[in-house]
Amino acid sequence: MSQESTSTPAAEADVYLERRALRRGSAGWVLLTGLGVAYVVSGDYSGWNFGLAEGGFGGLAIAMVLMGAMYACMVFALAELSSILPTAGGGYGFARRALGPWGGFLTGTAILIEYVLAPAAIVIFIGDYVESLGLFGLESGWPVYLVCFAIFLGIHLWGVGEALRFSFVVTGIAVAALIVFALAALPGFSLGSLDDIPVDTSAAGSGSWLPFGLLGIWAAFPFGMWFFLGVEGVPLAAEETREPARTLPKAIRWSMGILVVLAVVTFFAAAGARGSNAIQEAGNPLVEALQPDGEATALSRVVNYAGLAGLVASFFSLIYAGSRQLFALSRAGYLPRFLSLTSRRKAPYLGLLVPGTIGFVLAAVSGDGARMLNIAVFGATISYALMSLSHIVLRRREPELPRPYRTPGGVLTSSVALVLACAALVATFLVDVTAAFIALVVYAVAVAYFGLYSRKRLVARAPEEEFAALAAAEAELARD
Repeated sequence: MSQESTSTPAAEADVYLERRALRRGSAGWVLLTGLGVAYVVSGDYSGWNFGLAEGGFGGLAIAMVLMGAMYACMVFALAELSSILPTAGGGYGFARRALGPWGGFLTGTAILIEYVLAPAAIVIFIGDYVESLGLFGLESGWPVYLVCFAIFLGIHLWGVGEALRFSFVVTGIAVAALIVFALAALPGFSLGSLDDIPVDTSAAGSGSWLPFGLLGIWAAFPFGMWFFLGVEGVPLAAEETREPARTLPKAIRWSMGILVVLAVVTFFAAAGARGSNAIQEAGNPLVEALQPDGEATALSRVVNYAGLAGLVASFFSLIYAGSRQLFALSRAGYLPRFLSLTSRRKAPYLGLLVPGTIGFVLAAVSGDGARMLNIAVFGATISYALMSLSHIVLRRREPELPRPYRTPGGVLTSSVALVLACAALVATFLVDVTAAFIALVVYAVAVAYFGLYSRKRLVARAPEEEFAALAAAEAELARD
């Protein structure tokens, strides 16, 4: 294999990496916990409720529990992997070590699909919120999308510390509003409202709690994921973190714990206050839940504005995640190397601007946020399966590898995540076949690029490649 370290002097290789260095030590576990929650918090405000139209309250509740279990098992596995390999590659780096270059590329590409498509979808939702709130007299459309990308990309280009602090503040506002919403919804809560969706008697296993039958549970999987989608991006901040081997596992666990609480509280409060049938197709279900007569109240307006804050937090943090994944893949040669160049402020400026431009164009041209989110979910489920498999392989192949943090339950935990991720992948075809096939086409093009071109041009001095080379050398010595 032709790699950069075999054809360039060590000094030149050092210059290569110096031009692709991030600002280290910019974040502790508190900021990273905020980042983990920020990835996801917009999903509490909208999107999940469409799962009620697929599985009813009972079907979505079971889907949420199963997908919550998948994420919990996966983040415990990722906590261990991030303590072993604290690099900006995140899931791609884990898979590279466990499954080789092909496994690393397939995982990284799937993650990149998620983190490029999700911001494009969310900026459309931001435009809808801006229009519905009557802010500045603007209508949803490309000018709003352009302003959002320009402002928030600018903050990221300013510096990672500033970006994470901004994200933390906005996320705090969104989380506080969720708590206020839940308390406000309690007086109108009724158990009878949870299962008020009409029953489809032709569906196998249907009843008041499962109005669309047993298959509805499976169809609701992608919507159960919306309560947690994106939390796996915390390890992408590894190279900008203080004491990553200790900080990352702690931040991942805290993020997941907070998200579980928010998911349960939001789900039950919204469905119980207004009824599952009333909010199953609402663009802003929390606001609908607080307006039983359809009339806006002071509190519903507060929650509406907070929903915009939640969307901004997720949009902002997903831009960060996408840029770091692109940066790591480019630095190692899997994608064009110029994409990993960093500025004087140690920000991967092309890694921010290129996916930002793609996201803006997709949003402006399509305007279909739901479909883009479904494509993002497809990419996410592939990466979950491969990252869980990576944990299993490394536990089997390298049991003596130093592990500052160990996953509770070991390979049993990651095996549960693997099975549920595969089930969620199949479920995406039940919800939006077109989105799944679009994602497959994008994936196929990326695989062709890697197979025909970039796999022969990997950079051996990149951290993920050095980890893999060291592992191969140790294995060779062990055989001798």
